[in-house]
Amino acid sequence: MTATLAAAGLRLGALEVESPVVLAPMAGITNAAYRRLCLDQMRAQGPEGLFVCEMITSRGLVEGDPTTRAMLAFDEAETTRSVQLYGTDPTCVGEATRILCEEYGVAHVDLNFGCPVPKVTRKGGGAALPWKRGLLGRILDRAVAAAAPYDVPVTMKTRKGIDEDHLTHLDAGRIAQESGVAAIALHGRTALQGYSGVADWDSIAELVAHVDIPVLGNGDIWEASDALAMVERTGAVGVVVGRGCLGRPWLFRDLAAAFAGQEVATLPRLGEVAAMLRRHAELLCRHMGEERGCKEMRKHVTWYLKGFSAGGPLRHALALTSTLAELDALLGELDPEEPFPTQILGAPRGRQGGPRKGVALPEGWLDEADGSHLADGALVEDAAETSGG
Repeated sequence: MTATLAAAGLRLGALEVESPVVLAPMAGITNAAYRRLCLDQMRAQGPEGLFVCEMITSRGLVEGDPTTRAMLAFDEAETTRSVQLYGTDPTCVGEATRILCEEYGVAHVDLNFGCPVPKVTRKGGGAALPWKRGLLGRILDRAVAAAAPYDVPVTMKTRKGIDEDHLTHLDAGRIAQESGVAAIALHGRTALQGYSGVADWDSIAELVAHVDIPVLGNGDIWEASDALAMVERTGAVGVVVGRGCLGRPWLFRDLAAAFAGQEVATLPRLGEVAAMLRRHAELLCRHMGEERGCKEMRKHVTWYLKGFSAGGPLRHALALTSTLAELDALLGELDPEEPFPTQILGAPRGRQGGPRKGVALPEGWLDEADGSHLADGALVEDAAETSGG
């Protein structure tokens, strides 16, 4: 399968994506409601990108875990179903891929090998797994073979490596290419960095030069201009956007415009931001019910209001709403004409933290870099693991 950038679009096997922009799966964020919100923003501009469901585990799906199955919810407006799958066992990943294609009608499966969370890497998963080249190859082979009868492309997302002394991205790219993976996305940080520091875009360019399959870049895309700069600097065919869109779903409208060579929209005033926040809450309530939807909305409030002058008591009250009526009353207290705070443009959003002292790994994990001795089932992930990478 191949992917090409043409007319600001992306082709992944049989799947054609109008804009080379991918929404990164984020736990507790990229549910059906948020994907619909971002999708509407892109559609208002024209070309449409790819919006990936929250990451689910292969074990949870295969074993019928209710939480995992519930996460596979899609909005009626989503015409392209895309899911990120996490797993450490080749047989389980293959079976989960088949289930996604056959039972859920997905058009794209992405495999996560980028999660830096200790509870994941400690079991050999996420960003730790590509160190075992043989195991990585077996997982990719099984997934691609399982998806092939349905003509569904399989992609993978990874990081530079475990740390600067144990880099894996070039070997991972080679193995992905040999396995028939349609494209590889690279987050330009190591697992040791977590989400701290600055993403190494040069590592993305290095991977582009190393493989024949398309590479998508991830890391530090805070504005539409960053996405264009990354593509120009690295040669990547597109971008994967994560934390930069938190509280800013209109970023996808701007990205669509930027890649289409059009002028990026004017920054929204507080009234427009409040309307977007309200729409987000409405969609959450539609998919989850009002009580749960309002609770889910609370964590987004800080991101939406970042940089605006809304006082502490109002922000606190907004983060405690339980009904849409309460939310409406509080939003009515905001100044709709307040301009967007340009001083926060380009500033990081979401989790950051500092670099870690070390990466949690299985005992002896770094002793050899093949993993061929690891039998299927030797590594077992938590069925309900929902971290991202």
